[in-house]
Amino acid sequence: MTLTLPPKVTDRAFQRLAEILKATGQQKSLRIAVEGGGCSGFQYDIKLDDPAADDLIIEKDGQRVLIDSISLPYLSNAVIDFSAELIGARFVVENPNAVASCGCGTSFSLA
Repeated sequence: MTLTLPPKVTDRAFQRLAEILKATGQQKSLRIAVEGGGCSGFQYDIKLDDPAADDLIIEKDGQRVLIDSISLPYLSNAVIDFSAELIGARFVVENPNAVASCGCGTSFSLA
């Protein structure tokens, strides 16, 4: 698997990250990682974290999204967004590399 296009982060995701950091008083970044597990084979791990040496950093208005070098190929051309619905609010990953996903949207499989 080769990286063709870096992931994109929506303005809505950056805005929500800014709100979270302001409310908590933290100076962290949003990390999006892909790990083995979940009901479909891979799952997203989304958390506040500090940058590491091998991270891709996507930055806007002082807010940063981090993606480690191992996760990066799995997130080629993905869109990281924030969704607020009646059932809850969360960061979501629209991943064109996923061929199947579970109902919760945090687990996926690749071809």
